[in-house]
This record gives sequence, C-alpha cells and structure tokens, in this order.
Amino acid sequence: MSAVELEGGPLRRGELRIEFAGEWYSPDPAKEFVIGREGDLVIDENPYLHRTFLHLQNAYDLWWIYNDGSRLAATLSDGEGRTQSWLAPGARAPIVFGHMLLTFSAASTTYEINLFTQAPPFKPTTVVPDVAGGNNETIGAVSLTPSQKLLIVALAETRLRQIGSGPADVPSSAAAAARLGWSARRFTRKLDNVCEKFDRIGVEGLRGGVSGGYAVSRRVRLVEYAVTSLLVTANDLPLLDDNPSMYGDDEGDE
Repeated sequence: MSAVELEGGPLRRGELRIEFAGEWYSPDPAKEFVIGREGDLVIDENPYLHRTFLHLQNAYDLWWIYNDGSRLAATLSDGEGRTQSWLAPGARAPIVFGHMLLTFSAASTTYEINLFTQAPPFKPTTVVPDVAGGNNETIGAVSLTPSQKLLIVALAETRLRQIGSGPADVPSSAAAAARLGWSARRFTRKLDNVCEKFDRIGVEGLRGGVSGGYAVSRRVRLVEYAVTSLLVTANDLPLLDDNPSMYGDDEGDE
C-alpha cells in the first residue's frame, strides 16, 4: 500500500476525506454518504457489488461505517496494518484513527479506499514480526513456510503492484499456480493449509463458499487480509522472480 498525500490541507474538526482511485470526496457531516454501484461514491459496474453497500454517518463526534449489504463483507484497518475490523452485513464500526483503509471484494476484484479524519488519538499496538527456526516466518500467531508466503504473494501480485487505491483483480488458482510453475494439486493443497492456519486464529471468510450469510472467495479474502495486515508487501514481489523450485514441497507445514 502506497502512502497517499492528503489533498486540501489540514483537516477540520469532524471532517472526513475519502480517496478512491485518485478521486477525492468530502462528505457533509449532516448527511449520509453512500458507497456502492450507486450513491455518492460510485465504485464501478461490477454486478457482484451491492447497489448501495457501505454507509458513512457522523454521530457522537465520530464517523461510522455501516454495512448495508446482504452478502458482502468489508474490512476496516488502520493505516499501519496492525488492527482490523471485519464488517459483516449489518455490522457498524467507528473510524478511530486519522488514516484508515476500507477494503472489500466483489467476485475476483478487491477494492481499497483511503479514509482520513481528525479522529481521537488511538494508536495501534506495534507488533514486530518474529522469525522462528530460520525458514518459517511468524506473523502474529501464524507461522508460514517460504512456499506458503510465496503462494500469498502470487495471489496478491496485482494488488501489490498497484499504485494508489482502487480496484485490483485476484488471479484464479489455475493462473496463480501457472505463475509459480506448480501443479494445480500442489497449489490447492498449500492454499488449504494457509487458509486453515488463519481460520484457526479467527480470520473470517477463509472457509470458502458462502460463510455466515455473505458470499466470500477464500483466495480473495486471503489477499484482502494479507495486504491490509502487511503480511505481504511490494517488497516481497522479488520472491516471484526466484526459481519456485527453491521452495521445496514443505507441506504439511503446520
């Protein structure tokens, strides 16, 4: 995720500024701001996106986001990728950091929106990634083998190469496997293990299919989570230029 320079000078008390794909919006605190296929911020004509999806409202000296969709979820995270709120249909969350990222997916496309406000001085707890045993990288409570991280980078490649906010497509499993020179069976097996690891620590939406009443693709959700939590960044892209065979078949990497 690249840094975004705030447009329009310093924020005033109670002001919210929204940036999506280079376009800026300044919602009126007295009115509701709607994001979707229609509304104040029109995302695109993706038929899998709700007509009116996310609503932003100002109340109690805070801006709030409400998910008015019936099948799609969204993720609200701080600009440092350390905290996340999972907004399932019907959920509501406050914008409590000066810079937050709003991320959601419809079919194979993910979207990222930057939110800026004069929020209360909340600060996320800094978590320093740890390296265990030389090859396995520990992110929070999850230890990833080199090939597992490579799989995530391959799925997130388009998103990581993207400059600024906006939509980004997530490749199919077949395309990502071909990118790595892996068989479809090997890719699926590794994806199963990665999703199971994050599901065990409570990451929502990685079981695939329809979960909890909202549509979710585990590949797309994995990319959404990995990028917003800074599990993978653009600095990891050179891994794709290495010979994937150097990452041995290190399953069942538990």
